[in-house]
Amino acid sequence: MSDGFNANPTIRNASDLPSRRRQITAHPPSSNASLGLLTSTIPPSAYIPDPFSPSPSWSDGESPDEDADLVEPIDEQEIYDLISPIVDPEHPLTLGSLSVVNLPDIHIAPLRNTENITILTVLITPTITHCSLATVIGLGVRVRLEQALPPRFRVDVKIKEGTHSTAEAVTRQLLDKERVAAALENGTLVGVLKKMLEGCHSVSN
Repeated sequence: MSDGFNANPTIRNASDLPSRRRQITAHPPSSNASLGLLTSTIPPSAYIPDPFSPSPSWSDGESPDEDADLVEPIDEQEIYDLISPIVDPEHPLTLGSLSVVNLPDIHIAPLRNTENITILTVLITPTITHCSLATVIGLGVRVRLEQALPPRFRVDVKIKEGTHSTAEAVTRQLLDKERVAAALENGTLVGVLKKMLEGCHSVSN
């Protein structure tokens, strides 16, 4: 057994996890849409409507309230609902149930001096301080968010300070677009990520 494997992780009941899942209509991207460097490797399965898009024009007899969900801002709870069903690469359990992702560790803020760019920061907590798959978990979270969010979001996935022996090094890897792109050329790794995201796809459908 690998030294980086946690044989007895703490598991939260699904009923105890915060959730506000709502039905989101999938919108396939246009042929010239840009969804980030990860999309070509792992095709997205669902796209959340861009809350910053111009409001549609309303015909006679229609009410904006009927489509209010199309313009409702994406918040931290919705981000949590996107990533909590990701399956851990070591255990047949979700990142939410293992407390690898937690609602208080998700932060959304506008980028200064820009009109519509939003910074999304997700801090992940490995189940043990020497987890050997922390980078893979971080990649899974990043891939999921790159798939689902509008391109106006800039996604930063980091290891929460004090939760891993090499947190700074893993975080640098996760924030380096070139290193992420190179990692996603590894067919074995891509297969692992697809397996991790299967639960997310069933939730979205």
